[in-house]
Amino acid sequence: MLSQTVGAPTVKVEAPRRRRSAYNRYRLAPLILISANVVLFALFFVWPGAIGLIYSFTDYTGIGDPDFVGLENYAKLFADSNFFAAFGRTFFYAAMSVPLTYVLSLSIASLLVSKFTKGKSAARVIFFIPWLLSPIVVGVIWRWMFGENFGLVNFIVQSMGGARIPWQSDANLSLLVVVFAGAWAGTAFNMLLFIAAIKNVPKEYYEAAELDGAGSWAKFKSITLPSIAPTSFIVILLSTLGAIKEFAMIQALNNGGPGTENNLLVQYIYRSGFQNGQIGYASAASMILMVILLVIALIQLWFNNRKSVKG
Repeated sequence: MLSQTVGAPTVKVEAPRRRRSAYNRYRLAPLILISANVVLFALFFVWPGAIGLIYSFTDYTGIGDPDFVGLENYAKLFADSNFFAAFGRTFFYAAMSVPLTYVLSLSIASLLVSKFTKGKSAARVIFFIPWLLSPIVVGVIWRWMFGENFGLVNFIVQSMGGARIPWQSDANLSLLVVVFAGAWAGTAFNMLLFIAAIKNVPKEYYEAAELDGAGSWAKFKSITLPSIAPTSFIVILLSTLGAIKEFAMIQALNNGGPGTENNLLVQYIYRSGFQNGQIGYASAASMILMVILLVIALIQLWFNNRKSVKG
């Protein structure tokens, strides 16, 4: 807005107001765009988590009103040998499945970006199929493959004159099947992450290494692995968290069997809450699981940041 008087002209500019209005509009737009996600996050994550935390201090069984019991559920939890058994099996499963998933996904990704590999487009589709399947379907597929009385593997073994393998009645073999099933299901997505990371490594590094006479393994160890370290960190972190909270695939495959021999933490929580009706006790176990996942994530982030600083 301009105003003019007799004598020296004076100019009054209202640009700051318009600038402030535009600034407020640009601040408001992102908030509106993320509001739906914030509401959904609060509704399906924050609110159930708050309810679970409250129930963990009660004797709630799903029927009637809960009574406050303080830390009694947590005291029972740390005195329960079955909880520590499930805790140990969970980390044992993660320690076996995460390295296997990492090696498989990185190996397949390296083959699919190699200039010597043929049929890479079809191979990518085939290797990505497991990621399209739900964990329940993955468990059913592997159950039909390694069923003790009706499984495909035992059918082939017996057709060749061998003895039936106790895939489901032997706890160690049953856990081994779960490990391979989990690695098979988790390899596809991690493979795509590694493919993208390897393709982003500057080709000049490999050309310089070739001029120095470096072989394929030397280039992979000295160039590829250090260059994809951030992606490796993401893969290991997500795979670890996924393994610790694995549930649907194991339920469909062997239901944590034989018996309760291979119950992981989530199966233990499920049995306590939904089968035994101990909602408060199961909520306390869920809070412990949440703390474990949070601690693992923070530790891995700390190591990654420390490595980045040193680098």
